[in-house]
Amino acid sequence: MKSLMTPVRTSVLAFALALPAIAHAQTHMATNWLAPAHILNEHTYQRFSADVAKATNGAVKFEVHSSGSLVPARDTMRGIRDGVAVIGIVYPPYTPADFPLSNVVNDLVFAADDDMAASFAFTELSMTHAKLVAEWKKNGGIFTGGYSTPVYNFVCIKPVRSLNDAKGLKIRTAGGAQTEWVKLLGAVPVSVPIGDVYSGLERGSLDCTLTDPTNLDKGNKFWEVAKSVTLLPMGVVLGANYVVNPDFWKKQTVGNRKILLENMALGNARAQVAYHVGVQAAIDGSRKRGLEIIQPGADIKAKLEEFNKAFVSSMAKQAMESRKVADPSDLIAAYIELQRKWSGLMQGVDRTSEQAVFKVLNDNLYSKLDPTKFGL
Repeated sequence: MKSLMTPVRTSVLAFALALPAIAHAQTHMATNWLAPAHILNEHTYQRFSADVAKATNGAVKFEVHSSGSLVPARDTMRGIRDGVAVIGIVYPPYTPADFPLSNVVNDLVFAADDDMAASFAFTELSMTHAKLVAEWKKNGGIFTGGYSTPVYNFVCIKPVRSLNDAKGLKIRTAGGAQTEWVKLLGAVPVSVPIGDVYSGLERGSLDCTLTDPTNLDKGNKFWEVAKSVTLLPMGVVLGANYVVNPDFWKKQTVGNRKILLENMALGNARAQVAYHVGVQAAIDGSRKRGLEIIQPGADIKAKLEEFNKAFVSSMAKQAMESRKVADPSDLIAAYIELQRKWSGLMQGVDRTSEQAVFKVLNDNLYSKLDPTKFGL
């Protein structure tokens, strides 16, 4: 990535020409409600901000505020809109009334079984579909990159191999389709904060939790109390890695917008690769610790497939009733098609390589965006 700024020469003339650029250089606020070492901070903000500063020769600098120290998670969108921060990470389910359409997509991805495809499909949809672009604009931001958690599995005290094993178990869910699925299994959905899951498994008030496997080791350390992991793919959770303040975006040169977009693509790729590598490390580490790693039985796999088909076919009607939106069938169909597209694009790609994943994402989406028009 080449900078558009002219290096300061030793001559007086060059120094004088460089002064306006230096005078207008500014450090901008970036907000991230996750800890600095979290994948969605370290890879998408800490490394991103350093790379952008270098690529723009210091013309665009971000001061990253972590752990919600600048703006709390639920207020992030308002903080970006009001200019408290010019860029931040936004999780639409925290403010469902503000993002009904984005949350329709988040409901839909219970049926997803490929987190990278889900992430990149959500990113393309939110950056190009008129309805989602308008929803982000209405809330005072420009969506410039999305993330997906790894695919959710069962992490349990009592192992789940079949449908009969699940009956009567107390399983922590995060609402929505997860709750309906657990009910269908004859289990009892329990709603508790993620921070209470460890003690719940330890005390026996929970038998299982639906979670992405990185919670086995990173931060939550579920592998210290759990006995098994069932590798049944039960969807993902989506959010926005990067949401940008429109005024900030308009003030950037075309060249700097191009640099920002390219580095956002790289940040998105880095996050998904880190999640992918983290899942494998968590599963391997759990196995070494003595946890049973279970391949689900045919009966529970068939029941999940049946549930997903019915769930997707009824999604538009459910969204109209629960999310109070106009018929979102076109949005649902567009997402499903994009997920199919990105699953195909990722076939054979080394998912442990940041550069390999970045190339696919950049070549097929970010490099096609026109920095003279996008977001304006």
